[in-house]
Amino acid sequence: MSRDTNVSPAEVVLGFLEEAEPWRLRSPQFPSKVGGKPAWLSQKGLPSLPGLECETCRLPMAFLLQVYAPVSGQDRSFHRTLFLFCCRTPECYTHNDSRCMKVFRSQLPRRNEFYPYDPPPEDEPLSDPEDNQSVLPVSGVKMCWVCGCPGNKACSRCQIVTYCGKHHQTLHWKQTHKKECGNASIVTTSPFLFPESELVTEPEEEEEEGREENTKEAEGEEEEEEDTKETDLEEMAMCETEDNKVLQRFKKKIAPEPHQVVRYSRGGSPLWISPQHVPSDQDIPPCTCGAKRTFEFQVMPQLLNSLCVDAKGASIDWGTLAVYTCSASCNQDNHYYPEFIWKQDFSTGQQTVWCI
Repeated sequence: MSRDTNVSPAEVVLGFLEEAEPWRLRSPQFPSKVGGKPAWLSQKGLPSLPGLECETCRLPMAFLLQVYAPVSGQDRSFHRTLFLFCCRTPECYTHNDSRCMKVFRSQLPRRNEFYPYDPPPEDEPLSDPEDNQSVLPVSGVKMCWVCGCPGNKACSRCQIVTYCGKHHQTLHWKQTHKKECGNASIVTTSPFLFPESELVTEPEEEEEEGREENTKEAEGEEEEEEDTKETDLEEMAMCETEDNKVLQRFKKKIAPEPHQVVRYSRGGSPLWISPQHVPSDQDIPPCTCGAKRTFEFQVMPQLLNSLCVDAKGASIDWGTLAVYTCSASCNQDNHYYPEFIWKQDFSTGQQTVWCI
């Protein structure tokens, strides 16, 4: 999320959306961002179809966000970015089903074949022919105009624009390319993409965490007293269901910073929105290298407000998305390695009381 996101497991770094100049969201700047096209890290082994297909509807997924999260003291992870993709088909968002989402890890040592050894400049670079694009092209790799993922299927008429597959070629033709075909000077943004913003970070205030712990302790003491003083019938009358208790704790925790869209805490714990569908250790598969996968960051429901996905009837939705990654951040030879994501939805009835 920034070049200093190496926090202890007890710390939480919050991510917020902020407008930024396009050049700041390009690969050489190692950005954390939401929407637009992916700003790829390694230029080798990029994920592509069918690996980027939704496992439910088999349509190409859209880039949701990326988090720049290097690992301190580990040269192979000096540069390290996690990329999250999601399906744009509302019907695929069945209850607590994570098959409509995928996450990939890419990492590079400080000395690599793609980027300078020294940090990128803070000032805007000199203008170049790609100023009208949000990300720089990857050398030797053709990219899909619609989604920004690898694709070598060219428009049969102009042979200029390329796509990841037939679906995005058809989509682009119907939307704008039928009128723009052959006119390379016309550059429009694909409506398939989510609105693009930079992810900026700040540590969560420790005092708020302390208050939360104190609150939990106080709640625990109060619950013990209530257990001895009140009957089950009285507790039901107070409408203190476990679902609502967890939701209220969730809302109270984020209340000081209600616009947070990401919570980063490598080796920490997610902030669950419901007591239901919480993964056990057995639910989180280990990395293929044998190391355990641990929690790294979560995506908050507040992000949905900025994605322009509201529609009548069904819409893409989640309570929270928890990303688990290899605890050793093992070496994958510059390739993009799939990690694990867990989607937790609101419990029945929670959405009626949830207000972002």
